[in-house]
Amino acid sequence: MTRHMGFPTKIQLIKRAKSEQWYINFPSAIAQAMEFEKGEVVEWIIEDKEKMVLKRTAPVKKKRQAPT
Repeated sequence: MTRHMGFPTKIQLIKRAKSEQWYINFPSAIAQAMEFEKGEVVEWIIEDKEKMVLKRTAPVKKKRQAPT
């Protein structure tokens, strides 16, 4: 069974004289659950006007477990 957990997030817009930049910040809980790394590259895929999918461009590295 797949469980979905929602995290409402506001979209931010910064307007400059000649451009604008849109930002979506990830809540820390999502970044940690996904094990994102600083500088990691991801790709947005638009499925329709209600759904975007964030895809990693490289496989997730497995973390080495500490010896027990």
